[in-house]
Amino acid sequence: MPSLPSVLDLAPVVPVVVVADPADAVPLARALVAGGLPAIEVTLRTPGALEAVRAIAGEVPEAVVGAGTVITPGQVAESVAAGARFLVSPGWTDVLLEAMLGSGVPFLPGVSTASEVVALLERGVREMKFFPAEAAGGTAYLRSLSGPLPQARFCPTGGIGPDCAPRYLALPNVGCVGGSWMLPPDAVAARDWARIERLAREAAELGRGTSRVDAPSGDAPGGDTPGGATPGGDALSAGARCR
Repeated sequence: MPSLPSVLDLAPVVPVVVVADPADAVPLARALVAGGLPAIEVTLRTPGALEAVRAIAGEVPEAVVGAGTVITPGQVAESVAAGARFLVSPGWTDVLLEAMLGSGVPFLPGVSTASEVVALLERGVREMKFFPAEAAGGTAYLRSLSGPLPQARFCPTGGIGPDCAPRYLALPNVGCVGGSWMLPPDAVAARDWARIERLAREAAELGRGTSRVDAPSGDAPGGDTPGGATPGGDALSAGARCR
């Protein structure tokens, strides 16, 4: 298998996919890839998730399929065996981290505190999932981390939608965001792959033209509102915009 560049650099948005029917996995993945979102996280929340990973890996070579909600060493091994090219966890323990380190594929362990970030940096891990992003402090929290911990890069996930995603993508320590807004349940249920492709294309455009903001001097959020201000000066919090 060819080496994979950083998952954080494949696209501005990583779709977080819950597959109820494995038969939908291939056309859904093709719609996302056609829309410009090649990195696809299939969460291990349904009985057919590994089957979906296997189908996408085997039939959609343009996709970079990963497994999410990985919380045990057994799931690490099963996901890689099914063809997952990256792993994502909502959090991490020493046991899970060792399994991911030994998996041979890139991974994004979940963090929500500075101490967790420092602990991963001590182990040589520099790319992480920030989860649950909105509940854990949003853009203001991540901007605060970028000053003292500039070597850490994040994929924020959790409560992020198209309104606030550009604010996350403008941060110097954010490579991409994770979300599922381009996969509305009614479109998936109706197998409306054209609509999903259109929404994926709109999501892929969110990172274009986004100006990175500099890290603040010191550890304070630099005057942001609790969720961070929009590039246009909107004072609404990111949470209000996303919900």
